[in-house]
Amino acid sequence: MQPNHFSDNKCSSRLLVHFTILLLISLTTPASSCMELEQTSLLQFLAGLSQDAGLAKMWQEGTDCCKWKGIACNRNGAVTRVSLPSMGLEGRISPDLGNLTGLEHLNLSHNYLSGGLPLVLVSSSSITILDISFNQLSGDLHELPSSTPAKPLKVLNISSNMFTGQFTSKTWKGMKNLVVLNASNNSFTGKIPSHFCNISPNFAILELCYNKLNGSIPPGLSKCSKLKVLKAGHNYLSGPLPEELFNATLLEHLSFSSNSLHGILEGTHIAELTNLVILDLGENNLSGKVPDSIVQLKKLQELHLGYNSMSGELPSTLSNCTNLTNIDLKNNNFSGELTKVNFSNLPNLKILDLRENNFSGKIPKSIYSCHKLAALRLSFNNLQGQLSKGLGNLKSLSFLSLTGNSFTNLANALQILKNSKNLTTLLIGHNFMNETMPDDDSIAGFEYLQVLGIENCLLLGKVPLWISKIVKLEVLSLQGNQLSGPIPTWINTLNYLFYLNLSNNSLTGDIPKELTNMPMLTSGKTAADLDPRIFDLTVYSGPSLQYRIPIAFPKVLYLSSNRFTGVIPQEIGQLNALLSLGISSNNLTGPIPTSICNLTNLLALDLSNNNLTGRIPDALENLHFLSTFNISNNDLEGPVPTGGQFSTFQDSSFAGNPKLCGPMLIHNCASIETGPAPIGPTGLDGGNIFFAAAFVVFFGVGVLYDQIILSRFFGK
Repeated sequence: MQPNHFSDNKCSSRLLVHFTILLLISLTTPASSCMELEQTSLLQFLAGLSQDAGLAKMWQEGTDCCKWKGIACNRNGAVTRVSLPSMGLEGRISPDLGNLTGLEHLNLSHNYLSGGLPLVLVSSSSITILDISFNQLSGDLHELPSSTPAKPLKVLNISSNMFTGQFTSKTWKGMKNLVVLNASNNSFTGKIPSHFCNISPNFAILELCYNKLNGSIPPGLSKCSKLKVLKAGHNYLSGPLPEELFNATLLEHLSFSSNSLHGILEGTHIAELTNLVILDLGENNLSGKVPDSIVQLKKLQELHLGYNSMSGELPSTLSNCTNLTNIDLKNNNFSGELTKVNFSNLPNLKILDLRENNFSGKIPKSIYSCHKLAALRLSFNNLQGQLSKGLGNLKSLSFLSLTGNSFTNLANALQILKNSKNLTTLLIGHNFMNETMPDDDSIAGFEYLQVLGIENCLLLGKVPLWISKIVKLEVLSLQGNQLSGPIPTWINTLNYLFYLNLSNNSLTGDIPKELTNMPMLTSGKTAADLDPRIFDLTVYSGPSLQYRIPIAFPKVLYLSSNRFTGVIPQEIGQLNALLSLGISSNNLTGPIPTSICNLTNLLALDLSNNNLTGRIPDALENLHFLSTFNISNNDLEGPVPTGGQFSTFQDSSFAGNPKLCGPMLIHNCASIETGPAPIGPTGLDGGNIFFAAAFVVFFGVGVLYDQIILSRFFGK
């Protein structure tokens, strides 16, 4: 995984904040008059900014600089603090700040500063806290002269910049008082440095996440006898966890996620870290079992071992880690029955993620005692049976995914789950095979539900009326069933629905006019206003929790692979908020309505495998964002437009229309005719594949769905 320059909540240490606060309390800031030299140095810093956020008006020459915004002084008029975070400052950091001989705390974080970090600030004889995180600073860190005396710097936060180069021993020469270093979210290369342990006896926090560090974890880190936080996730580290590392018994947070570590989690070693609160070794190549000795980690709150190759049954001793709030073991090879773990001993458990393992049997009843449980994901295991009424006791449950098991009795499941009043996300597809979709008026509730996925169950019946009562519903996926009958006319009463997938069913009739005036799909809003609680588990693969945001979902309408007849209604052009439209593999006739040209936000359009006739409208050239287009296997005729995005579409987008002609086709047009033309559908089979192509283009860098929401894209 490539590093990025966005923050990750797991890489922002609470201890860093605590250290900073304690050091700030020690600063004295009584009112006093600013010294002339101090004022001059600050004005030199101001002069180096291209955007000063109005500081020039507030920092007037001749006034007392101790009263300027962001400035604090001691009794002698010496500046002790410059704090200007999140001001929108642009430009370079002036070395003149080094002339502030009494400066103890410098905070320029969360701005747009560029250039290098002046050596005079790192080697200052007064600064104890230096925070220039979340800027655009670049270059290598300067090496200090060999004769450098000890410096007072205790906290150095250079995270989320564009620094490069390696950490050498000379870089940190003289940093004998360093306690905290956060260099995450940069592009540092080379090995993890271990010389901090030899230089600074009080070194406690090292954060190096999201860089390009390689090699093995240095055993020398064990010499940091006061080390409490060690995080180097999302790098290119390899090899096993060194035995010596477990001698750092004060460790509270240990994270090497998203690397290439291998080996097993040795029980006798892990038991030494009795102060551990967070253990994150996810996304590596670890094997073996979860050791029984995990019982020794009495303070453990978060256990992250997902995306490894671990196996075996979960140890019963896991239930003795009574402070656990988050258990993440997804995408491994764990097996056995979950009943071996007594979850009722975990009263603080909020997130349990066991997706894609080989667990069997039933959902253990002890889980129903976890009254704080907000997110439960058991998808793609070998669980079976009917859901227990106890599941309705989880009053805090917001996210539930049971997709891809062998559960039965859908009607019973819905009756139970409707009592979970806080549910915002319910994903239960790939279960209840060949049952009938219940259409019982008694299925009422789900008052906060926003995402509902019951896909790929081969369910019979119709689109049920009780869905119309889920007034906050925003994402509905019923694809891959055998639902019949028409699309219900109440569909447009779901005022917040913006993602609708009814593909791969047996729905019949015309495309109803009600579908073309759905409020969220005709709205000019750029995104739906989803409740941020909706995703208690991450939705996208990515280094930042920013990918939890539900506004990343596109507005889409998928009706492919049904039995719809009639024409595509002209009113389809009212859905001007759509990003993706798929109506392929139906029995639609008539021309491509010219109103589709009004869908100027459209990224993907699939009308393939129908019986459409007429010409391709030239106005489709005006869909400048259209990146995926398919009208294959229809009966369209005339010239293919050549302007706009049409020059980028492959020949296969037009195949199966022998009456079409154009430079990209076998048949060249004898004469280029001008004038409006209707359009025909293309041939990608079903909405899911079509959506995937459009989605990747839309996000440019290939941010993929994390198999939580959309089975293959929706139901994990």
